[in-house]
Amino acid sequence: MLEIKGLKLTFQGSSGFEVIHNMNLAIEEGEIVGIVGESGSGKTTAALSVAGLLDRRKVQAEGSILLDGMELLSCSETEYQKIRGRSISMVFQEPLSSLDPLMKIGHQVEEALKLHTNLNRKQRRQAAIGALRSVELSDPELIYEKYPHELSGGMCQRVMLAAAIVTHPRLLIADEPTTALDVSVQAQILSLIRRLSQEYRMSVLFISHDLGVIRMLCDRVAVMRDGYVVEQGRTQDIFEHPAHAYTRTLVAKIQKRNDFLETDRDPVLKLEKVNAFYRNGRNRRQALYDVSFEIRRGEILGLVGESGCGKSTTAKVITGILPDYTGTVERYGVRPQMVFQDPLSSLNPSKNISWLLEEPLRIAGVSKLSRRESVRNILGRVGLSEEHLRRRPAELSGGQRQRVAIAAALIQRPALIVADEPVSALDVTIQTQILDLMLELKRELGLSYLFISHDLGVIYRICDRVMIMREGRIIEQGSVLEIYQHPKESYTKRLASLAGEIQ
Repeated sequence: MLEIKGLKLTFQGSSGFEVIHNMNLAIEEGEIVGIVGESGSGKTTAALSVAGLLDRRKVQAEGSILLDGMELLSCSETEYQKIRGRSISMVFQEPLSSLDPLMKIGHQVEEALKLHTNLNRKQRRQAAIGALRSVELSDPELIYEKYPHELSGGMCQRVMLAAAIVTHPRLLIADEPTTALDVSVQAQILSLIRRLSQEYRMSVLFISHDLGVIRMLCDRVAVMRDGYVVEQGRTQDIFEHPAHAYTRTLVAKIQKRNDFLETDRDPVLKLEKVNAFYRNGRNRRQALYDVSFEIRRGEILGLVGESGCGKSTTAKVITGILPDYTGTVERYGVRPQMVFQDPLSSLNPSKNISWLLEEPLRIAGVSKLSRRESVRNILGRVGLSEEHLRRRPAELSGGQRQRVAIAAALIQRPALIVADEPVSALDVTIQTQILDLMLELKRELGLSYLFISHDLGVIYRICDRVMIMREGRIIEQGSVLEIYQHPKESYTKRLASLAGEIQ
């Protein structure tokens, strides 16, 4: 159905930088093929070339891309406009960035029908509601009239799928469509893509840096590195018998599990019967119910649950951001520091790294000489050089920005770091580097972490103990192996089962 032969993509300019090298890939009708690789490997660029979304004035393409025998590289933009949305549809990672916030859901799902069919208004509405129903959205007539901000992230991703499949395309390109979703919603979306592929005999090109997701969904997989397809084959064969050294390294990283010892050290944090609230005018909504736990020195405690369960609210109470609570919060030592999921949003974009790292010490009244000495020391610990100090956050890679965020948290020498989804946006190699860094800092400095994640696979790899949170309550806690292998609560069993499938 789709055949890529000898594809070369070169960014035009003084150097003529080639980003895709002699790529070959074929997809049969109704088949799901994954492309996996680290950030910068070329997987998204290759997908965009199939969809005709690369600027031809800036990117020179050689080779062949055939869709049902039709050569796409020779198509004009006018011809491509007839193909996109009709024969080829695309779903991206962040639906809220792709959906128009000012347009109702139904009208956005109908857009492709307006462009590619002769259906009247009533028929388009019926088709759009049918598409919303097919992606398992309850009450699609009500969803049709809503705006994107009124829906959850998982619901918005289902809307994007509905808009993509409303014309019954031959090929769906899905670029990291589940990265930002929690484990249960992620599994639901993957299962939905599989069902839609079978139901419509639709082929899927699935782009991801997450080998666990690829393993769960795809029939075949191509592994990309530095613009090359280094290995491809049946998914099971690639995972069980990887031939290329790079593939073996990637597979080993998702199977890695650190060994930990039980700790009887002094506590650095203790919560007893904490109830937390949010106020909206006169209304007061309860978000946490009788939450009790403690973290000991040198321990990594995982907190896992679905979106909206109260994980981030717990972090806000611990760090003092949310003062409206009852119960007891005992902090031992310096106030806990936060590391967030997206450092680009949490770091001041107008300041360089030197200023960002010095600012907490400047506020504390530390002298200029001592501040700079502290910054140099912390840079070495997180694997950055003094050359990075002159840069702003936007001039760093995702992994480098997360190292800066960790350095900013460490520079005040806290006993506890609250890490809220610190690696969920990173590819598997950078993710492993950040997790290894956190473990190294734990051993060197005796640090403790509250590690918040929706990803039970990451929790399994790094944490000593884990708590399962649901609807503002801790429903189960214990050692990682105990919770992962012998869960007691039915909800925990379902999460563990989903994580096992995705792993």
